[in-house]
Amino acid sequence: MTITVSTDGSALGNPNGPMGWAWADHEAHAGGRPGHEHSGDCDAGGATNGTNQIGELCAVLEVLRAHPGSEPLVIETDSQYAINCSTKWVHGWKRNGWRNSQKKPVKNAAVIKAIDVELAKRPGPVKFVWVKGHAGNAGNEKVDELARTYAEDCRSGVRDGYLPREGWESLLASEYSKGTDVPAGAQMLMDGKITAAEYHLGHGEDTGGVNGGGPGNVPRGGTHDGTTDEASDVAADRSESAPTSHDHGTKSLAQQLAGEEGVPELADFSTAPAASVTAVEDAASITRQTVPAASQSPRRATGSGLHASGRIRITPPPSSSPSFAGGTITINGTISFTGTVDADGYMQLDGDVTIIPHGSRG
Repeated sequence: MTITVSTDGSALGNPNGPMGWAWADHEAHAGGRPGHEHSGDCDAGGATNGTNQIGELCAVLEVLRAHPGSEPLVIETDSQYAINCSTKWVHGWKRNGWRNSQKKPVKNAAVIKAIDVELAKRPGPVKFVWVKGHAGNAGNEKVDELARTYAEDCRSGVRDGYLPREGWESLLASEYSKGTDVPAGAQMLMDGKITAAEYHLGHGEDTGGVNGGGPGNVPRGGTHDGTTDEASDVAADRSESAPTSHDHGTKSLAQQLAGEEGVPELADFSTAPAASVTAVEDAASITRQTVPAASQSPRRATGSGLHASGRIRITPPPSSSPSFAGGTITINGTISFTGTVDADGYMQLDGDVTIIPHGSRG
């Protein structure tokens, strides 16, 4: 029987805002059945700092570890970054010694390596399916809320950070590590003093069904810059009996279903994915056609709000891809950034811009 799971990652004020990750089975009460190495129907975690990319990858890694059987596994995600890291770009990175096209260390390598190991050793096949985010998909909406809620709870101190070991390693090796609240349990996990199974006890979502539930807590440690968190543990979890906004009654996600993110570091589209791993994208999400450079013109946003104009540089450039055939590529996406605007409306961008692609045409 095929197991279908939705995953998502979230970051508040991405990058370097509180982050979250989540996965959810489409079938209710699946925990404990063959192919499900978990007791509930979903799980979620996060940290006080991070990026949506780390969240997306942690969700995929946790799904693979929670579903290790021989049954076919379908992972639905709105992150093309997570799909490509898991099925395409990883091959080029491995050949290049985990260096990207600019000869720099691959970001989030610890999580990506762990995903690659889990995919290689899983006896059952894995298929990744891209779904459009925030488009009414029941599975995507549920994991989006779980991930976002955990990020919000990390920000407010209601919950401690909860990531797989490789997620903590990627986060603490990144430029966003300063000030990260690392709980004592997470530090013990990274130090090898407790096992991953022991670390997972008392964490995540105690679902009790499809509606979700309350998290567990472990003692807090300190921040990554060495300061001590002297605040007492927060024991007031969300009431398990209180309805939540992601409560869909007794219907499973499968029944409800029946009724984006990141910039690639190495755009290596020339290698085929592993035999047991399939990447599937919505047919309408990416179309390829030649667009003469002269016919392209910048599109100005319409309606009320802020507007921007000027020239930006996208990295890595299309020419860095082994599959680059020349010409120009049109990218359809969303640019988000945080910065200071002067009195005349100017902002200096120094590479701290996140681009969430929705598709491309080459």
